[in-house]
Amino acid sequence: MSDLANGDTVDKFFVKHLSLDVEDAVMLHHRYYKEYGLAIEGLTRFHKIDPLMFNREVDDALPLDDILKPNMKLRTLLEDFDKTKVKLWLLTNAYVTHGKRVVKLLGVDDLFEGITYCDYGAEKLVCKPDREMYLKAEREAGAASPEECYFVGKFCLHLEYAYSVRSMLCFNCVVGFFFGFLTSCSADDSHLNCRHAQAHNWTTIHFVEPTLPAPETRASKYQIADLEEIRTLFPQFFKATN
Repeated sequence: MSDLANGDTVDKFFVKHLSLDVEDAVMLHHRYYKEYGLAIEGLTRFHKIDPLMFNREVDDALPLDDILKPNMKLRTLLEDFDKTKVKLWLLTNAYVTHGKRVVKLLGVDDLFEGITYCDYGAEKLVCKPDREMYLKAEREAGAASPEECYFVGKFCLHLEYAYSVRSMLCFNCVVGFFFGFLTSCSADDSHLNCRHAQAHNWTTIHFVEPTLPAPETRASKYQIADLEEIRTLFPQFFKATN
């Protein structure tokens, strides 16, 4: 699948339901994504679009079965966390059906204890980078304070790789470790979410693919090129090795 493939699907939704040409659809899509963190937020606010219809025609319509396969490296990393110190949890701006579908296809769905998602059926949509989304994640996972939270946001270009690991949080003291998955693949998304997570007093790590140029300004204190670096940064969260 091409870069920004899900973005293309969203653009087509804008064209179809707002009667826009492609250029205007792309511009409006990126404007809403940049301003609200989620295209559907702008669509709901200004055009009265039903979020659940958006989910059916965009996220649930993606041919993820052709893209995602079980990721054993990711599974091994998750299994190596010390579950007496962390709780694995999902965090996504997508609807619950999309988040669960992604982790099932990656072969890691059995490793998570719950999911915090953008509720498309709610009267008011709440999503990253809105502070309320981070508070919601803390409440649902049982985090005692923001200082217990660790967040990793992924800067990606390739949809296949992006879905392998997008963003995560972990709480120490047997609270939680979150994974978040894409609704679209955007450089602004990870940088924006990392900045807001750090402002919310979460320990934040920006995951930038090694083939991509590093951002001119760091989004957070930590920046990594490989997920395995988390083992070195936070060894206290992993099982002891013999």
